[in-house]
Amino acid sequence: MKLEIVSPDGILFEGETESVSFPGVAGSFDILPHHAPLIAALKAGTIRFEANGKRQEQTIQSGFVEVKDDILSVCVE
Repeated sequence: MKLEIVSPDGILFEGETESVSFPGVAGSFDILPHHAPLIAALKAGTIRFEANGKRQEQTIQSGFVEVKDDILSVCVE
């Protein structure tokens, strides 16, 4: 899956991932390859993902994610 995390300051991460965990407004949720399309609001917390075999994290204040065709577009504060 391709993950792109963008903030007003620029691109925070762009690359391939195996899985991503998001702090959703309605509760935390995970995205794996071939997930159904969705748009979800995010709350303050940490986005956790695996890229190149390494676990990585990005702390956010709020935002949203769009998932479509194994492309995860994330806009955060």
